Order: sequence, then C-alpha cells, then structure tokens
Amino acid sequence: QVQLEESGGGLVQPGGSLSLSCAASGSATSGSIFSISTMGWYRQAPGKQRELVAMMSNRDIPTYADSVKGRFTISRDYAKNTASLQMSTLEPEDTAVYYCNADVFTTTGWNIYWGQGTQVVVSS
Repeated sequence: QVQLEESGGGLVQPGGSLSLSCAASGSATSGSIFSISTMGWYRQAPGKQRELVAMMSNRDIPTYADSVKGRFTISRDYAKNTASLQMSTLEPEDTAVYYCNADVFTTTGWNIYWGQGTQVVVSS
C-alpha cells in the first residue's frame, strides 16, 4: 500500500492563504514507487460529493476546478514524489477536507491511492 501523507491544513480567515503538501512513499506491501502519473488534490465539503480541486500530470500539465482557477496553484517535485497546493484568496466555500490523490506504479502495477485527508476551514 502506497502511503500519501498530507500536511498543511488548518484555519484561515477569508482572503488568506494556505499551503498543502502531499508526500508519497512505498511500503513493504507495494514495494518501491517506480512512477507517478497524476498527482493532486480533491476536496469534500460537508453534505457534498468529493470533487477535483487540482491535478498535475507527469508532463507538468495542471488541471484546475473552475472554482479555484487563478487562486490555487499546484506543483510537483518529481524527484521527491511530492505535490503541493498553494491556496490564496481563500473563501468560506473552500472549507472542506482536502484529499491527496495519486496514480502510482509499483511492483503491484498501477493503482490509485488516497491520503487520509486534511481539514481546511476558511472562517472569520
């Protein structure tokens, strides 16, 4: 099982900024990570379905939800198997649990993995 460890959530005032990070690591079960195709972030607000926030392909091509374009920036460090999400001009509507997601190739083949989630609360 590949581990996706998230960090950086918290409470921020409207208009503020916050940065999330996600680090992928292999395990005895999955073996080493050979490659990561897409890596990024989804979020789920209370009572709503999980939705894509931002995703980066292994060709450095980002995809953003319309609601975060111009405010959020995703980046990846391919050597370290990490992804970061810089969030600015945050709005109360951005309040949600943010989940890291990655499509990872290991000794067990290609599989989609999820982090446990990190809470982001935008409130005054």
